[in-house]
Amino acid sequence: MRRLLCFALATTLCASAAIAQTDVKFTLDWKFEAPSAPFFIAQDRGYFEEEGLNVTIDSGAGSRESIPRVATGAYDMGFGDINALIKLMDEQPDLKVKAVMMAYERPPFAVIGRKSQGVTEDPKSLEGKTLGAPPPDAAFGQWPAFVEVAGLDTSGITIENVGFPVREPMLAQGQVDAIFGFSFSSVINLKAQGVDEDDIALIMMGEHGLDLYGNVVMVNTDFAAENPEAVKGFVRALIRGYLDTIQDPAASVPYVLKRNGVLDEAVEIDRINMAVEGSMATPAVRENGFGGVDMAKLAKSIEYLKTSMGVSDTPPAPERVFDSSYLPPAEERMLP
Repeated sequence: MRRLLCFALATTLCASAAIAQTDVKFTLDWKFEAPSAPFFIAQDRGYFEEEGLNVTIDSGAGSRESIPRVATGAYDMGFGDINALIKLMDEQPDLKVKAVMMAYERPPFAVIGRKSQGVTEDPKSLEGKTLGAPPPDAAFGQWPAFVEVAGLDTSGITIENVGFPVREPMLAQGQVDAIFGFSFSSVINLKAQGVDEDDIALIMMGEHGLDLYGNVVMVNTDFAAENPEAVKGFVRALIRGYLDTIQDPAASVPYVLKRNGVLDEAVEIDRINMAVEGSMATPAVRENGFGGVDMAKLAKSIEYLKTSMGVSDTPPAPERVFDSSYLPPAEERMLP
């Protein structure tokens, strides 16, 4: 009898261990900063573990650069720009990636300038100016479509290629008049560089006619086919992390600080508040819940990408780009 009990106990322990050993290798889009807090909340509060997942999270090199990492299978899942994903899907119809959760219902794509250098919140103020643009930047990727919807004359605009590390410093030093970037990254970084908040002009592309989606959680399609419940569990756990972040943005910052000790807490609280208000907890999300998409809006955004990113006349269907089957029910995704 004792041997049977021991065997039964060992079997149970082994089964439990097996459930907890589904490994997920995940790549973020950028450095460990406040907007990545939901991922670390899901990790540290045990949400991933409750789903039977062992998740490792690595930093990224840009919201477009994370896509090939997932497509090649170097990472099982990742975080990146849905617009860049659509472009790659158009070029490579057999690309082994699809989106499974929307994080930024309104993208933080922006042009950020200085009022002291003649840039205002009016896109027309960019005419005749010098703009700094990191080539891999997702906001810069939308420039052609933004030019069209905003009716800009680009004949006098100079685009200067700059690297991510020097983007904000160059604007702070007056070497360029404006830069492309994510609003909650570049604005906060400029303030940290000593630029007065009243001197910063924020031009949000989405507020001037470019109605797009932003960053999504992506999955390698082979991994999804082999581990559908793991993908569902990951999404379910991460949504809990996002809802926690939205409910108390400031309380989410320490989860990032423990992984990136050079960050300033006050700066990151400012950054996460900006991200929550502008991209995560939008009116559409408050009405419909976090994580999903409106397929009609996604279809319209693909039309914009024909101008901005050269997507073909036969682009991937919205249902190919975004698979909603991994999302939990809407009632579990409503904001607090």
